[in-house]
Amino acid sequence: MIFFRSLFFNIFLYLGIALISVAAAPFLFLKEKYMLCLGKLLSHYVVWILKIFLDTKTEFKGLDNLKKHEKFFVASAHQSMFETFALQTVINGPVFILKKELLKIPFFGWGLKKIGAIEIVRNTTTKENLSFFDRIKESVEKSKRPLLIFPQGTRVQYKDRVPFKKGVGKIYETLKIPCIPVGLNSGKVWPKNDFNKYPGKITISFLAPIEPGLEKEKFTEKLQTEIYKEIDLID
Repeated sequence: MIFFRSLFFNIFLYLGIALISVAAAPFLFLKEKYMLCLGKLLSHYVVWILKIFLDTKTEFKGLDNLKKHEKFFVASAHQSMFETFALQTVINGPVFILKKELLKIPFFGWGLKKIGAIEIVRNTTTKENLSFFDRIKESVEKSKRPLLIFPQGTRVQYKDRVPFKKGVGKIYETLKIPCIPVGLNSGKVWPKNDFNKYPGKITISFLAPIEPGLEKEKFTEKLQTEIYKEIDLID
């Protein structure tokens, strides 16, 4: 039963992504706000089909923390593809950091580039990587949109407690704005590299902002502690 429910979910997931990506082509020549609206539409669609096919409810906690500051960035745990969509339903037009290869995907990648996604080439020293943090600051200040990052660096299993990447501390130091941590349990329903998806409830919890001013190492330690503590509480 789980296999067939997952099969239909995956079909509708990738079909929806493909259709909206192609439909977005004309919006490449318009203002980015229209592309951002399509991104939000796709995000609501993913949350909806997860509920329809898997009977999985999505709960958001701590949304008031998104209203405490006009400028902020969000640092979220990363356990599945789900949160890359779901977080867009409550965060208006986030700026993403992503692998450069994703921007090369026809239509889908073009849309990401249109909305100002910031690419990085992992494990290499390139001209783009050397100016990486300057580009983040410029993008956030110019767009006036919140940055969304995944400090674990990649998707991890629900029970994994990997150390956060040092780059998140450098981003915090560079931006000098509050950071809103996010704990979640999406990996219980949508595990990394697993075809099957499972019924349940996904909780996405926005925690109290971490104010600017800490040393970057102290910030990274505090961020990691608070996010993993929240995941343990969700469990």
